[in-house]
This record gives sequence, C-alpha cells and structure tokens, in this order.
Amino acid sequence: MEKIKLIIVDDHQVVRDGLKKYIGNDESFDLIGEAENGKKALDLIEEHEVDIVLSDLNMPEMDGLELTEKVIKNYPESKVIILTMLDEPHYIKQLMSCGAEGYLFKNSGVEEVKTAILKVFKGETYMSDEVTEKLTQYVIKRNHTNPEKKKFGFQANLTKRELEILELVIKEYTNQEIADKLFISVRTVDAHKRNLIEKTGSRNIAGLVMYAITHQLFDNL
Repeated sequence: MEKIKLIIVDDHQVVRDGLKKYIGNDESFDLIGEAENGKKALDLIEEHEVDIVLSDLNMPEMDGLELTEKVIKNYPESKVIILTMLDEPHYIKQLMSCGAEGYLFKNSGVEEVKTAILKVFKGETYMSDEVTEKLTQYVIKRNHTNPEKKKFGFQANLTKRELEILELVIKEYTNQEIADKLFISVRTVDAHKRNLIEKTGSRNIAGLVMYAITHQLFDNL
C-alpha cells in the first residue's frame, strides 16, 4: 500500500511529539516533517510532496485558517485536516468553507485521528461526531432565534436523486456503496457529486456536509 505522506503542524512541541510517537510509527504513514506554524509548514510543502497536512488552528505567525487557504490555493494536491482545541461553530464553518477536508478536536483518540487521515487521503471528508454535534446545535439555536433564516433544499434546486446521494454522503457511504444502493454506476455518482458541489456553491465534499447541516436538509441533522 502507498504510504501517506504527511506533516504535523502545531505550536506545542508536546503535541507534535505525541502525534509523532503514534502516527510516525504506523507503517501506513510517511511522516515528512513537523512545523510550529503555518509559515514553516508551507516551506515543508514547497520542498516535499505532501498528501496530508495535520494542523492546529491557533498558531503564531500564520494560523491554521490562513494555512488552509494557502494550501488549497497553491498546493491543491495536499489536503488539510484540522486538529484543535477550538470548538466554536464559526471556526468549524470557516475551515470547512475554505477547503479543509477534516476537523477534529484534540480530545480525539489516536485511532480516530488515523481514521480521519485515511479517509481524507481516499478523497472523503471527516468530521468527528463532536464537530457535527456542535454544528447541529448551532443551526438549531440560530433557527430558533431567527426562524426567518431557515432554508430548505429546494433553494439550490436539488433533485430528488441529488438529495438521496447527498444524504448517503453525509452518512459516509463510499462512491461504490452509493452506486450499489441506488443501482447506478460509480461514474454517475461522481457526476451527481460534481453537480451538488456546483449547485450549492461548495468547494468540496466537506462543503456539502456543511451545506446539508446549515440548511437542515435531513431530519437527523
């Protein structure tokens, strides 16, 4: 299996050391290097081929938000996963909107971090259950205090089939699993996903998840 090339970005040495201990020793990963802020992370990405950037959010000189924006713009082959203590919904929305493919809190277990890396590397998105819960609570509270802001799926002119596929994406079905469940080809699934991204104004699958949560498209969100 191809090793996943990643870098760890965090301004706390103890955090970097902990991640290196557990992730660096896993044969699935090739730990390219570490950085204490976004600026030094970009230097690493410039010098090496990097699949995954595992980054903190709050850092000096260049934070995780700016780092994500620059990576997405200048190194689209690299994907960003945020691992942070910050759990305010507006941070989560900002990161997902600007192109981060994963968001976890630092109380996540090592195995969950590894799972997130593997999923994002395969082209999926990953938000921990706690992240999804935070966003859901935020949307419910917002719509309770500002009911006129509540929106529905038809505003993006989503078809019944697109809504079916979007719901399965939220449930973390793979393209093949979606194709099997709906009796369509993987190629058709890809086409629907592209249409969903275009119609909703999202940048990626993470953006679609954000869209579904924000617009309360499904009862379980």
